[in-house]
Amino acid sequence: MLVNRGKRPLLLLAGEVVSGGKQDRIIGKDRIVPVGAEPLPLDVFCVEHGRWTGASDQFSDAKTMVHPTVRDKAAFDQNQSEVWATVGGGIASGVGTANQSVTVTAEAPEIATSRAAAPTQSYQKIYSAPKVESSIEDFTRELQRRFDRAVSGQKDERTIGVVVAYGDEVVWSDVFASADLFETYWPKLLRSYVVEALTRPRSSDKASLVDARDFLRPMTGHIREESEPGVYLWREETRGRFAEIQIEALEPKPVTLHWVRVVHAS
Repeated sequence: MLVNRGKRPLLLLAGEVVSGGKQDRIIGKDRIVPVGAEPLPLDVFCVEHGRWTGASDQFSDAKTMVHPTVRDKAAFDQNQSEVWATVGGGIASGVGTANQSVTVTAEAPEIATSRAAAPTQSYQKIYSAPKVESSIEDFTRELQRRFDRAVSGQKDERTIGVVVAYGDEVVWSDVFASADLFETYWPKLLRSYVVEALTRPRSSDKASLVDARDFLRPMTGHIREESEPGVYLWREETRGRFAEIQIEALEPKPVTLHWVRVVHAS
C-alpha cells in the first residue's frame, strides 16, 4: 500500500527498485499517485527470491532501474516467475551497444562471482558485487562521456529520450515529456542499459540512425487501457514482437509523461 504525503503527484515507472521490508521489489506497472489520496494498493514484483525476513520496516527508492529484459517481464508480461528467471540471467563474455552515434564496447565479468555474493538472489546484490559493479561503472562512465559529447552540439534543443540498440538490433526506447524529467531518470536508466549489455553476446555490428528512426515509427496494434479518472491514463499497444506503454497525466491538462517501446525477445 502506498500513500503520497508529498506536495506533488508521484510518477512510478515499472522496473524501479524499492528496497526494504522482507524482500526487495520492483514497481510492476506505470502509474501516477495523486497527493493526499487514500492508501493505494501497489503492483510490485519481487526481485529477491530467497529472503522473507524483515531487513527494515521502511521502504525506500533504491535509485536503481532493473535492466530492460526484467522491465519487459514486469511491465508487459506481468509474470513473477519470469521476473525471477531474468534477475540473474547470465553475464555474457562481452558487449556491444549503440545509442544514435554513441557506441562503446567493454569486457564483461562472469555472473557466477556475483551470485556467490548474493545467496538470496537479490537483484541489488547480484549487480553490486565488486567484480561485476566495477565493470558496470567503467562502462557507464564511458557511455556517459560519449553521450555528453554527442549532445554537446545541440543549440536550442534538449534531449528527452533515447533509442537503445545492442549490436545492430534496436530493442528499446525511453522517451519523456520534458528534458528535466529525462535527466531525473537518465542515471539509473543508463546503468540499466549497461547491465542489459552485459547479459548479451558481444557484437561488432552497429545500428544506424535510420534503424532508430524506423523503430520509432507509429504502429497500429491491439490496445489495452486502464484509467484513474482525473489522474492518469495507462495505455498498452502490441503488434507482433513490438509493444509500447504510455502513461498520461490527465490534470491539469493531458500530457504523456513517459513512453516506452520494446521488441520482445524471440
